[in-house]
Parts: sequence; structure tokens; C-alpha cells
Amino acid sequence: MKRNGLQMSAASLENICTCKECDHDYATDCMSCTCCGPGTHSMVMDGMEGFEPRGKEVQVRIPVGSIVLSGDLSRPTGNKQGIVLFAHGSGSSRLSTRNRYVAGVLQRAGLGTLLFDLLTEDEEMIDDQTGHLRFNIKLLADRLAGVTDWLLNTLDSDENNNNKFRIGYFGASTGAAAALVAAANKGYIVRAIVSRGGRPDLAGEYLEQVTSPTLLIVGGDDKVVIGLNQEALSRLKSLGDDEKKLVIVPGATHLFEEPGTLEQVAQLATRWFALFLDNSQQEDNTGNSQRRHDDS
Repeated sequence: MKRNGLQMSAASLENICTCKECDHDYATDCMSCTCCGPGTHSMVMDGMEGFEPRGKEVQVRIPVGSIVLSGDLSRPTGNKQGIVLFAHGSGSSRLSTRNRYVAGVLQRAGLGTLLFDLLTEDEEMIDDQTGHLRFNIKLLADRLAGVTDWLLNTLDSDENNNNKFRIGYFGASTGAAAALVAAANKGYIVRAIVSRGGRPDLAGEYLEQVTSPTLLIVGGDDKVVIGLNQEALSRLKSLGDDEKKLVIVPGATHLFEEPGTLEQVAQLATRWFALFLDNSQQEDNTGNSQRRHDDS
């Protein structure tokens, strides 16, 4: 059985949900909400396919200027060198079930991930009342850039690190705009970007400065956002045709809640990051992408 694109066993769905936040009776009821997910509370959903605990994910505290952000870091496995940083959307956090599902798929492909909160707990409380921080793209982009610096410094200081890690950004909603602005400022340090239901238009004039290959994913029923992404795609003037792409997922709304649609997002993201973060594949490529990434 599938709910929201995730494979569930009949036995799992009959188990009791122990979440005290959503007050559901059974685990099956959790599949229609966004409050239930791994790491948020004790519940049987953590053992279901698509939400199973992922290996070697550790909690980290990330100093950025005068504040400290919370995150969950999983390093690449095998011969992979890519690590994808997740910039969550407005009103969300590192515990976003959709982002964590995508992160799990990336991890199973050998990529590393870092899911982190863009705001502190105090800032989240303020934003819940005012809603003004979630649309402060410059603040969010600065936080993402600071977390990127922290991550690279942490990895470089690891005595067991013999690889040069490759950074990718995955942004949702307003987080996509923050990812584009941060990437424009970080230059070739950021090797690839994926946007899920993003608002790239909020990146404004920074769109013309983005040099990171960018994939924009939008739901087919998210009509207004499709138009905003089409316009943003045309403004990515520093990228070649093979470095920018807009994919519309048929039947999907803004949050990709429809069965199978989030799976498509995860698959598209995995392929894009594999193309631009995988060293072995890049060595086989020719053209502008290879030249640009060799400059870094």
C-alpha cells in the first residue's frame, strides 16, 4: 500500500501512533499530515520504508556568527564526495518530512546530507508570530553560506579526510531562493542546486550571478509557481542549456503530497546531484560544465 508516495506494509499501518503532538490513533493516519517524521517524537513511523533511520547521521551544533544552529549530518559513503545541504521552506525546519525523505534517498545513493535549521528556536518563536524572518532571503542565504563554511572547515580538519568534498544545495519554497543567493555569493564552491516547489524569483538580481548547475522542480498543478520558475530559468544567464533545467511533475501540487510525486522529486534530485557532484562522471563530461568546475 502507498500513501503520499511511500511504500507501507499493512502490518505497519495497523500499529499505534505514539505521537502526542498530532494525537492520531494509528500510524496510517500519520501519512496525511506533516507533523510526523523521524526524529520529531517516538513513533512506529520511524521504522517504515521511506522514514527508516539512516546510517551514521549525527546531530551537530553549527556556529554562525553570534548564533548556533542545530543540524543532522550524514557523510558520503563509498567513493562519493558529494554533500547536499538542505535549505527548508518557510515555516518549516530541518525536521521537514519531505526533505528528510529526499535526504534518505540521496543517502542511499551514497551522498552525504546536512539538514539544519535556518532559524534558532527563539527566532522561530518570533517568526511564528510575525512571519517576517521566513521571507528575509538575505538572512537565510547568509545563514546557508555560513553553514557551508562551517561544514567545509569541519571536513577539512578531519584527519581521516583524504577527499575534496563537493557541495550541493537542495532548497524548498523560500529556501530555494536562499540557496540561489548563497550559491551566487559562494561561486564555484557550490557545484549543483535543486529546487523543490521553490520561489527562485525571490533571489532577484542574484539569478544572473548563479554559476551552479540548477534544476527547478515544480508541481504540474502549481500554476502560479510554474510561471515564476519559468521566468527565473530565463534569468539564469550564466548557465549553459545543459546546466539549467525546469521539470514539471504532472499532477503534483505545491507540497508534492500526491502519491508518487515526492518519489519523482527524490529521483530527479539524485540524478542531478550524481551528474554534477560525482567526480568520476564529471571526468567523462566535456563542455562548459567541465571547464567551470575545473576552475574551482
